[in-house]
Amino acid sequence: MSGRLAQRHVLVTGAGGGIGLAMAQACVQEGARASIVDRAAQASDGVQQLQRQNPGAVHYLSADVTRPADVQALLDGALARFGPVHTLINNAAVFEMAPLLEADADSFDRLFAVNVKGMFFVMQAVLRHMREAGAAGASVINLASQAGRRGEALVAHYCATKAAVISYTQSAALAMAPHGIR
Repeated sequence: MSGRLAQRHVLVTGAGGGIGLAMAQACVQEGARASIVDRAAQASDGVQQLQRQNPGAVHYLSADVTRPADVQALLDGALARFGPVHTLINNAAVFEMAPLLEADADSFDRLFAVNVKGMFFVMQAVLRHMREAGAAGASVINLASQAGRRGEALVAHYCATKAAVISYTQSAALAMAPHGIR
């Protein structure tokens, strides 16, 4: 690997497994220090393996991104361990399928809580930190989906949440450009 992320601190939400863990692994392979966030109280086997393979470069934080107190605690924990955050990979999300006429309020609340509210409040907290730290060159990556650009019959709530992620990301890019934060 090139080491192009050497001495960079990357915070990855929804990284207990799957895409989030794969992104964290790629960042660590490029030299980053990674704060890995997931909802589980204990780090997954995959995260533990990454920690063993990269001693001192991986820190696990348990947090529920739908809870503002958890969001602040995860940021405080990440800053205490590795210092300023250079990159946020906002990956935490949930997915549920239901025909449009059967989708219920509980599903709506769950998907919007994690996929939109959680994404927004993690992004907001990290962007505040980046701005205060004068972190020109820092970046935020919010994971969306092609589903955010077009509706799909069995995943209407999910599509709507990912459309919101796209819109919030565009708005944040405009708001943070004067600070040199992508």
